[in-house]
Amino acid sequence: MGGTQSKWVLLAAGSKGWTNYRHQADVCHAYQMVHQHGIPDEQVVVMMYDDIAYNAENPTRGQIINEPNGQNVYSGVPKDYTGADVTAHNFLAVLRGDEEALIKHGCGSRKVLKSGKNDTIFVFLSDHGSKGIFSFPHDTLYASDLIATVTKMAESQQFSKMVIYIESCFSGSMIEHLPPNIQVYGVSASGLHQTSTACFYDDYRHTFLAHVFSSYWLLHCRMSDLTRTTFQDQFKYLMKKVKKSTPCQYGNKNLSKLYISDFLGCANSETRSAHDCKAKTFEPTHLTASHDVPLVLLNKKIERETDPIRKRDLLSEQDNLLQKKARIEKAVNDIAKHVNPKNTNARSVHCPLTHLGEMKEIAEHFRLTFSDSSHKEDVALLLSHMHIFDDLLKAGAGVERIKAATTLVHSLD
Repeated sequence: MGGTQSKWVLLAAGSKGWTNYRHQADVCHAYQMVHQHGIPDEQVVVMMYDDIAYNAENPTRGQIINEPNGQNVYSGVPKDYTGADVTAHNFLAVLRGDEEALIKHGCGSRKVLKSGKNDTIFVFLSDHGSKGIFSFPHDTLYASDLIATVTKMAESQQFSKMVIYIESCFSGSMIEHLPPNIQVYGVSASGLHQTSTACFYDDYRHTFLAHVFSSYWLLHCRMSDLTRTTFQDQFKYLMKKVKKSTPCQYGNKNLSKLYISDFLGCANSETRSAHDCKAKTFEPTHLTASHDVPLVLLNKKIERETDPIRKRDLLSEQDNLLQKKARIEKAVNDIAKHVNPKNTNARSVHCPLTHLGEMKEIAEHFRLTFSDSSHKEDVALLLSHMHIFDDLLKAGAGVERIKAATTLVHSLD
């Protein structure tokens, strides 16, 4: 932690449930990569709900794959934080090495990043998101808190350099305000107002296995000599390969000139050669906007159901999901009208996120007001509209006015 350089890695999947299989698959795959690259488990922290490998819907019990006919990426993955311990609070505590915060939160003494001023940190997050928001199973990571944490860590010399990769909708908005004068560089799967893209629908498992962005950055790491490959080289590759969304760079872009091996180690030449051959034919399929996945999977389940009673129940579930979607959309439109009745076009503005603290307060109020169940599908629906509140703030509306309109619209619902 002192004189020599250590590589620290934090991998977090923020979702739970079979519908969201791909998030934990991404993180498991990332773990296998850094493990094979020689980074010891003592310097890797994995956060995932861990309800996929032994899920009742999993036909290959104990296994998770991240591509069609892929290897089991679940084997050997550390269970550092699972279930109810996968939270935004714990994620930030782990990142800043704050064991005391974990103990106060009832988690006991657990693994954290014990990085020092000479060390590198690589962070990978995969889940649902919205403007300035990354979702965890039961709470939310806000851009304001992430930026504040890494900035304070930089001031406290808790690392030499940090790289953050985020796979989520609107993921650019999570890191667009990374200060350019600290040693932190970030890459997002999508721009400020874009969804991320799920891929590889599996007919055997009846779910999506991966995301386009994560599939490509992981493949590129596996096939490349990372001692000679920079983050900028990888970004150019991602810009060329990723479809349906636009990868973006933020923070201190000078760090993109660094070799990836400084953060993630490197595979041997034999392993690289095998993945280089695979890359020649690698092409993600079934590209689907992440927020459409729940309805797409439900429609597929209805199509293959032959029992009339079960089919009726599924159709009822579909109707409920569509009603929830319509309810949330109507609520957001009504809130916008109450807040800004003379200029409802403010809802269509797409600008950089500038009101980080205010957005956190408004988004949390909206989430707690309208999320009347713990189902992840409901949270995904809520998240898909959070950008509208940022647009209202930019149009001049105040926090209390937006919160009051939210409460009023919910009371009339």
